[in-house]
Formats: sequence, C-alpha cells, structure tokens
Amino acid sequence: MGQGELRGVVALDGPSGTGKSSAARRLASALGASYLDTGSMYRAITLAVLRAGIDPADAPRVAEAAAAARLVVGTDPAKPSTSLDHEDVATEIRGREVTLAVSPVSAHPAVRELLVAQQRRIVAEALDAVGGIVVEGRDIGTVVVPDAELKVYLTASADARAQRRTRQDSAAGRAADLGATLADVQRRDTHDSTRAVSPLRAADDAVELDTTSLDLAGVLSELLALVEERGLRVLPEPSGRTT
Repeated sequence: MGQGELRGVVALDGPSGTGKSSAARRLASALGASYLDTGSMYRAITLAVLRAGIDPADAPRVAEAAAAARLVVGTDPAKPSTSLDHEDVATEIRGREVTLAVSPVSAHPAVRELLVAQQRRIVAEALDAVGGIVVEGRDIGTVVVPDAELKVYLTASADARAQRRTRQDSAAGRAADLGATLADVQRRDTHDSTRAVSPLRAADDAVELDTTSLDLAGVLSELLALVEERGLRVLPEPSGRTT
C-alpha cells in the first residue's frame, strides 16, 4: 500500500451499534488509509482470558493472560484481520460469550495500558507508511490519540443500535434476538461509560454525529465532508498533461 490521500488520524469513537466499524473501514478505503479496529484487540484478549478459564474479574490473572497473548491485527481496510497466538479469531471474537465478557476484561487498567501502547505503535507505523489512519473504538480521541486531527463521536438511539447489531448477527449466522441484544447494548453502555479507566465519552473537541437516521452511505458522506473541511485530504498529483 502506497501513500494514500488521508494525512493524519481520524478517530471514531462511540458505543456499540453506531456503525463505527463499517463507516471506519469505508472511510479508510475511500482515502487509501490504514484502518485499526481497537475493539477487536480487546475482544481477542477477552477470548484469551476465557480460553484460559480465567474469571474476567480476576485482575492479576487477566493481566497475565493479556501479557502472554500473541496478538496481531491487520490494518488493511479491505481485509482486516485479528490473530491470537497465530490463529485467525476474527469470527470467534464476535460470539456472544466474548461479547458478554469484553467490558469487564477491558476495564482492567493493565489490559488498557498494554493495548493502548500497542495501538499507538500501530498508528505511528501507519502514519509513516501511508500517511493516514482511521482508528475506531471507545477512547481513541480521549486517550489513544488525543491529538488526532479529526475526532468524531458517533451516537444513535439504543433501539436503532440493537436493531443493527441483530441484523449483523443474523447476517453472520450468529444467534440473534432483538430483546437480548438491546439488553446487551444497554449493559455495555453503562459498563463502558462508568468504568474508572478510560470511560466511554466524547472528547471535548469531537464532532458528534447522530447516525440513528443515517444509512452507511450517509455516515460515510458526513465523514468525508469533515475530512475535507479539516484539509486532511491530499489528492494525488496529475500524472501528466495533454495539450
């Protein structure tokens, strides 16, 4: 991947079901930028904890499992990947068991410190390689990259987010129940926004974007407009002129 059109970091934060992942991937692809799903990293560590039979509330053992895990994430938006101990776990980390445990695991300070360091390294490498990266998560604009050139906080009603998550689960062949998904969404909102370390919140200088009534194309259009407004898009030089 050569130099893309994006210069700098676009940080997309917000709760589950706001369309962050799809919008972030589309935006990165449109701009020839790298893409980082930080949520997949926390999910992979959660899977490592569960596979080891560790109670997600057991802070010392969770920290040990996180430190021992060999985690690799791909940053190509066309084919993002998540590998745990040399195994592709991209599908498994989206299962219900991981979804139920990821908030308590990711709340441990040792886990967040470890992964934030990895995320910052990935961001730096992407900026050196292609010039820009779109990073999505829950604390990107507030903790991971507080100096990001553009910070966007995506929101949507709980009902809309639950419906989206249910459709995604159904499309992926996972068991889907709207009532259970809504309960999961509300539980994660409460847990993530009230945790002591890196709580879910909008950065003071973030642009808030309500996606309740927007489809993916609409969200992408809004994001591209913000990138243009900030002057973060550098179009390639014409290869030559004809006279």
